[in-house]
Order: sequence, then C-alpha cells, then structure tokens
Amino acid sequence: MGFNVSFIGLGVMGYPMAGHISKGGHNVTVFNRTKSKAEKWIKEHKGKLAETPKDAVKDSDFIFTCVGNDNDLREVTLGENGLFKSAKKNCIYIDNTTASAEIAKELYKTAKAKGFDFLDAPVSGGQAGAENGTLTVMIGGDSKPYKKAEPVINCYSKKMKLLGSSGSGQLAKMVNQICIAGIVQGLSEAINFGINAKLNMKEVIEVISKGAAQSWQMENRHKTMIDDKFDYGFAVDWMRKDLKIAMEEAKRNNSPLPITKIIDEYYGEVQKMGGNRWDTSSLIKRFRK
Repeated sequence: MGFNVSFIGLGVMGYPMAGHISKGGHNVTVFNRTKSKAEKWIKEHKGKLAETPKDAVKDSDFIFTCVGNDNDLREVTLGENGLFKSAKKNCIYIDNTTASAEIAKELYKTAKAKGFDFLDAPVSGGQAGAENGTLTVMIGGDSKPYKKAEPVINCYSKKMKLLGSSGSGQLAKMVNQICIAGIVQGLSEAINFGINAKLNMKEVIEVISKGAAQSWQMENRHKTMIDDKFDYGFAVDWMRKDLKIAMEEAKRNNSPLPITKIIDEYYGEVQKMGGNRWDTSSLIKRFRK
C-alpha cells in the first residue's frame, strides 16, 4: 500500500519527480499553477488533479513542493489557498525548491506550530537526473521525519543525506552551486584555449577526463560546449537566482566569494546575449561569439 502524496509544482524538475513517486506505487495528487501542465501529467501518470495547493494536501501523508523561488514558495504554503491551511497533523512536508535558508527555517517553525514536520530538500542533477530518478537530495530538518520520508524521496533520488538542522539542505545546495560555477568557468576557458590552439578538443577531453581534471560537467557537457549547443538542462536564469541566494548568505556568514561574484556577472553577460534559457555551460559563449 502506497502513501497519499501531494506534489505541488510540475516544472522541468517537479513533473518527472512526481511521476517517479506515482510509479513507486503512491497515490499522488498534483497541483500546478498552469493547469494544462497538471492535466498533461494526469494523462501520463496515475494520480489526481487538485485546483489549489490547499485542496491538494488535505489527505496527504507526504507533501512535496518544487517551485521557482522564495516568493512562489510563500504563495503555495502561507498564501490564501496555501498548503499550510489544510495540511493534516503529523504529515511530513518536503520542499525540493532551491530557496533561501531563511525561508526554510520559517516554514519549519510554522509547520511545527501546526503539528506537522518540514524538511528542506533541494536537489541536484538537473533535468536528466529528474527524468531518470537519479537526483542528489541535500536535506535539513529532524531525523525522525527524515527516516519516515526516506522511502518516498528514494523514488526520485540516487543519493540523499540529512545534513543538519532546518536550513542545512539549502545551505548545502549553495555550496553545490558555488562549486558548479567555478568548474563550468574553468571548463569554458580550457575548451576555448584548446580550440584556439588548434587541438581536437573532443579527443583531448577523452584523455584528460580520465585524470585529475575529471568532473561531471566535463563528462556531460564538453561535447555540447564544443558544438555550441546549450539546451541541455539547468537554465542561466535559474543559476543566477541560485548564485544570488548564495552570495546573500555569504554576506551573512562572512565568506568571501570573489570567483562566484565574477562568474555571476559573466552569466549576466550571457543573459544580455539572449541566453536566459540556455543551460549553465553557455559561459563558453562569451569566448566563442
């Protein structure tokens, strides 16, 4: 017997994630702001459609959200038709949005006061990871609800870990995005250098990717970067949103992020080139205009 699960937010990530939970044998109710997306999901997967987040969650043991930013999260949780209006006592609410640690802590406190649990659980692995059910999930919150939620989160993840108290998941995601920004910029500079040096860069990467320079970005993005193709996942607009969150948090905890700041500005240049929806590896476009 599966659990009653609701999933709010059927974007690039949420749509397949909710699908994996449904395939895992759970009774899934979905809500999406653009209703046509939810209707499409219902045709493809077993589940029910709700008109509001409030309606979606009233019978749920587990509630998932995967929306755009802090404001979207406030709307679907604390808004007039938000899930906090009807979430039942002792349910567990898991938020997969990449948001601030501040809102995670706020939702945790509010959930506790209403008699249910909250886990901040941002994900990494991009669209492909969501579609293949192989996401990495960084989690903040209490260990008891984490243990209970593990089998459901497992439907769409290959690695999950509780990393500390509420907000720790979001902070870990900031660490993740800081790492990615630096790696993608380094890879962009290296590929551009190699092309200018008249090397066959696909062959070069084939060799160096077996050594100390290896990274997920190198393995998964070098071909498309060399071929000047950038519609393979996480968009520049979303990366800038994430880096802004990280830089604001860095001010609070007194961590200098000089490279991240520069790369964020480079992503701003990519946006000016019309690359808002290009994937993050499009940093190389600044060199290959």
